[in-house]
Amino acid sequence: MLPNLLPVLSFLFLFTSAQRAGAQANDRVSDGSASGRIGCPQCKNDGSEVARLLQSADALYDRFKPREALKELQNALQMDPQNHEALAKLARVYIEFGDRIAESGPDWREKRLQQYLVAEQYARRAVKADPSSTWGHFYVAASLGKIALQSSVARQLDLAQEIRDAVEKAIALDPENGFAYHIYGIWHRRLAEIGQMSRIAASLFLWRSVPKGSMEKSLEFLKKAISLNPTVISHHLELAKTYLATNKFELARGSLQRAQELPIQFSDDPKNKKETERLLQDIKGR
Repeated sequence: MLPNLLPVLSFLFLFTSAQRAGAQANDRVSDGSASGRIGCPQCKNDGSEVARLLQSADALYDRFKPREALKELQNALQMDPQNHEALAKLARVYIEFGDRIAESGPDWREKRLQQYLVAEQYARRAVKADPSSTWGHFYVAASLGKIALQSSVARQLDLAQEIRDAVEKAIALDPENGFAYHIYGIWHRRLAEIGQMSRIAASLFLWRSVPKGSMEKSLEFLKKAISLNPTVISHHLELAKTYLATNKFELARGSLQRAQELPIQFSDDPKNKKETERLLQDIKGR
């Protein structure tokens, strides 16, 4: 039996709900100034009803009220059907809806998949509405990664390159999108961890090749994510995992300790801190 080859976005952020709540933290304008919103620094808070709805959606989402944020985003989209910001943030909301479905019951995977497919649709609409915005491409990658987790190995392999393409577009459009580097760092580590025998099996039985990942690139991109968002706990945690995968235990320990020192910002941070504690215990004395 072939292994699950592409658990690309089981991070977080990255991507659990809280990190998506702050996924555009590097673009955050916290002082309520006349320009800029989360994930859309060029957007104007011009007093229009659409701008007010988008600001309200951001505030609700930051308070972990995605369903209330959904209503505000839907209202904004009714007024401006091609608003790329509303479309991208609707993709974010539906990813969270999928993540919140408990792993119980006979059909939880299908229920999650349905939410992620809706997220993908909104993300693709965001790209179509504004191909120059980093966040539409970012949420295409994020939603496809979530879809891959609920899919067959063959489907995962089909999505691998598309995820990579979307992440690369997000980075090209905004070289300071730290969370896109986060995704790409994990992508490289997960693909680099797939062994030669599994690659051969995929070629023989599925007629598909497995994209190649690089531990060196994983380190590079996760370090870049940290340089852009130094206080995000999950960045340091994922960097530590790449260090562990390359047997760099002292460097991993340093990253884990740094993650422990950072303040909690997102709802998944307590879980991330518990994982850092477990990993520190695992490598104790190494």
